[in-house]
Amino acid sequence: MRARLVAIAVGLGMIAGAAEAAMPLPVFLAKAEALQKKGPMALFSGDLKVLKEEIRTSLLSVRSERLAAKAAGRPQAFCPPAEGGKLGSDELLAGLRQIPPAERARMDVREGLKRFLARKYPCR
Repeated sequence: MRARLVAIAVGLGMIAGAAEAAMPLPVFLAKAEALQKKGPMALFSGDLKVLKEEIRTSLLSVRSERLAAKAAGRPQAFCPPAEGGKLGSDELLAGLRQIPPAERARMDVREGLKRFLARKYPCR
C-alpha cells in the first residue's frame, strides 16, 4: 500500500514537473558550446546558472520517473550503480552530442538525459 502511495505521489510530481517547459536539447547544447568558448569568463555568464538548473530539474524528473517505475514493478529506463555514479559536465555534454542531430532536434534536455543515462547505466 505504501509503495502505491509513493508511486502516486511521484507520478503527481512528474505531472507538475512536466508542466514546466523543458529546454529543447539543441538550444541547451548551443548555449553550452557558447559557454565553453568563453573559457573562464563563462563563470560570469547568466547562462551558466540556467544550464545548471536545467540539468538539475531534468535529473530530478528522470530519477523520479525511474523510481516510480521501480515501485510499480515496471521496467526502468536506466539502472545506476547502488553507490551512485559520478557524472562530469564534459562526459554529459559528449553523451548528449552523440545523439544523432535529427533525433536531437525533436527532444528536450530531459529526454536526451534519459537516453544518455540508459546508455551509460543499462539495466541487466
